[in-house]
Amino acid sequence: MGLPESTPPPHSVGILLAAGAGRRYGKPKVLVEGWLDIAVGALRAGGCDDVIVVLGAAQVAAPPGVTAVSAERWRDGLSASVRTGLERADRMPADYAVLHVIDTPDVGPAVVARVLSRAIASPGGLARAAFGDRPGHPVVIARRHWPEVLAGLSGDQGAGAYLRTRNDVEIVDCADLAGGQDIDEP
Repeated sequence: MGLPESTPPPHSVGILLAAGAGRRYGKPKVLVEGWLDIAVGALRAGGCDDVIVVLGAAQVAAPPGVTAVSAERWRDGLSASVRTGLERADRMPADYAVLHVIDTPDVGPAVVARVLSRAIASPGGLARAAFGDRPGHPVVIARRHWPEVLAGLSGDQGAGAYLRTRNDVEIVDCADLAGGQDIDEP
């Protein structure tokens, strides 16, 4: 009698949304020293097998091993970044997308790992970090949801509009690990 076949672990791709102009900040946030490396490091060490960085207002060299894509319509808002990232991820062998933003530098690998593991364990395949009573990033979306997420994207809204229509999103409190506050001003 042989050992049972084991199922390989799910493959996840981190999508770092970094295309915006950062008008309130005074420059594109991808240009803030250290933030790109911090966010990529959080995704990698948090369990993402691959990482995509979505650029737009500023073009920078991606860290080694990271796929850089440009959201041609970045001026349309967050929807253009999410669309560009998910469309690129769709050509990869990914089971889950981990959407993360460049302007939450205190969100580290422990937050990513916690939210990703909850999404994988959940029947719905959806999870979102929360910091106290405030929703935040990362957001994890199983591949089966990507077509509906893409279909509903518009303007300066990301996947949040889709998540609000679902009752199976795991809200994962991460306030013990980070503040999760978007930094909009220097």
